[in-house]
Amino acid sequence: MSVLTDRRPQHTYGNRELLRLLGGTPLAHVTVDLPCPQPGFWAKLEGLGAGGMKARAAVSMLLGARERGELRPGAPVVESTSGTLGVGLAFAGQALGHPIVLVGDAELEPSMRQLLRAHGARLEIVDRPAAEGGWQAARLARLRELLAVLPGAYWPDQYNNPDNTAGYTSLAAELAAQLDHLDILVCSVGTGGHSAGVIGPLRRHWPQLRLIGVDATGSTIFGQPARPRLMRGLGSSIHPRNVAYDAFDEVHWVGPAEAADACRRLAAGAFVSGGWSTGAAALVAAWAARVHPGAVVATVFPDGPHRYLNSVYDDDFAAAHGLDRTAAVRPVEIPYPRAVEAAGWVRCGTVTDPLAHPAAGLSTPVEEHQ
Repeated sequence: MSVLTDRRPQHTYGNRELLRLLGGTPLAHVTVDLPCPQPGFWAKLEGLGAGGMKARAAVSMLLGARERGELRPGAPVVESTSGTLGVGLAFAGQALGHPIVLVGDAELEPSMRQLLRAHGARLEIVDRPAAEGGWQAARLARLRELLAVLPGAYWPDQYNNPDNTAGYTSLAAELAAQLDHLDILVCSVGTGGHSAGVIGPLRRHWPQLRLIGVDATGSTIFGQPARPRLMRGLGSSIHPRNVAYDAFDEVHWVGPAEAADACRRLAAGAFVSGGWSTGAAALVAAWAARVHPGAVVATVFPDGPHRYLNSVYDDDFAAAHGLDRTAAVRPVEIPYPRAVEAAGWVRCGTVTDPLAHPAAGLSTPVEEHQ
C-alpha cells in the first residue's frame, strides 16, 4: 500500500493551560424548518469548543493511558481518523506534550489536512481503500505499520477505548446544567463514544429519557451492510465496541441528500450548522420534536461548517453527487435492522448488537419516497 508521508518536526512540550478551554459550549434553540415546520429542539454546539467535540475524548484517552503507564511522557500518539478526532488529538497533544501522528486517507479534505498540519500533527495518507473494509481498513493497516517502527508509540483505538466514552461525562454535566428537563436525546453514532458517555449520567438525572441513534446509510454499526459512504464523521465499516446498543430506543439511517439539505437549512435559517453528522442529527431531532408534541428534544452538533465548504455547501459538489434532489420529509419505517438495505432516510424501533444477534441477509434496498 502506498502512502504520502508528512515528516515535519514535532513538539513534545505540554501546555496544560489549554485544558481550561475544554468544553463549556453553548446551547442553541433551533426552530428552522427541517425540512418541514417543527416546534424546535436544543442543539449543543460542540463545534464552538476548542478542539471540537472529540477533544473531550482525546484528552480523556491520553490521560487514561498516562495514568496506566501505557503512554510515557513525550511518546508519540498514533491514530486513524477521518478528520474530527484528529483535531481533538492535536489539541490533546499540545496540552499534554505528545507528538500526534494521524493516518488519514485520500478523501480527507485539503482544508482539513492543512488544519491538522497547522496544529502540529504529522499526517500519513493512504491512497487507496482496502479490498475488504474500505478506507477504514486501509488506515488501520498503515497504523499498525507505524506502531511497529515508532518507539513507545501509543494507539488510543478510539472505537474500542472506554476512555473515549468517559471523556463525555463533562458533556452530560453541561447538558444537565443547561436544561431544566429533557425527554429525547438524539446522537449521531460513529465510534459510539459520545452517545454512550452521556446517556448514563443523563438517565440518572432524567430516568425516562429516550435515546435515538443516527447512523449513515452504508454503515454497518447497527446491522446494515457496509457500503462506500459519501458522508464522513458518522457511520463505520467496522463494529465499534463503544456503542451502547442496549441504551438506544430506536435508530435512523440518513442519506447524504437529507443530511446536506438539513445543513444548508440550518446555515440559512438558524446561522448555526455543521457537516454530515450535524445535518443528520438535526434532521432526526426536528422529526422527533414534530412527532412528539410537547417533548423537550436535544441533540449534539459535533462540528461547524468550515470543513465542508467545498462539499456540503458547494453547488457543484451537490449536483455531482445527487445532493440537490428533493429530500425526504419523513423516514421509511422498517421492523428490524436487516429487513431491507437503507438507501435513504429509514427508521427502526428495534436496536440490536449485530455481532451478538447475527441475522439473515437483506432484501432489496429501500429508497426514500416521500
